[in-house]
Amino acid sequence: MSDAMATTELDRARTIAGAVTDPEIPVLTLTDLGVIRAVRRDGCTIVVDISPTYIGCPAVLAIELAVEAALRDAGFGNVRISRVLSPAWSTDDITTEGREKLRQYGIAPPAGKSGKAALLFEDDCVACPHCGSTETRKLAEFGSTACKALWKCEACQEPFDYFKCI
Repeated sequence: MSDAMATTELDRARTIAGAVTDPEIPVLTLTDLGVIRAVRRDGCTIVVDISPTYIGCPAVLAIELAVEAALRDAGFGNVRISRVLSPAWSTDDITTEGREKLRQYGIAPPAGKSGKAALLFEDDCVACPHCGSTETRKLAEFGSTACKALWKCEACQEPFDYFKCI
């Protein structure tokens, strides 16, 4: 197989894998989340390197199985999913499109950058995904999933999930 054909095949595999949606937030693709680290060949096998959003994420296995199934359905016979823990995924990896999809879905996207400060200090300026107001307050450290917190908008009175900076 020529290098050009191999590149095209890997690009196709990346597109297919990247189009798989997150089982917990179905408006986001794996490309939106930035969890696909690489798509490569190992002999006759297509290998997809995926970083979980966090090590304890209950959706990791479902994501890996969905990627493998999507690639097999597209005609890729030999597929392997490799879980990559380093470098760790962070909310900085979410694309601009992914952040907008979160907002449109009613989840406030991460307000800042990841890092030690994000772990130690609470976000104090989270915009409501419904009305855009920053007159918001945290109700609970955890929302519908462990990576989200429950907030409420004081302007429109709507509760919403906030995707925490990690």
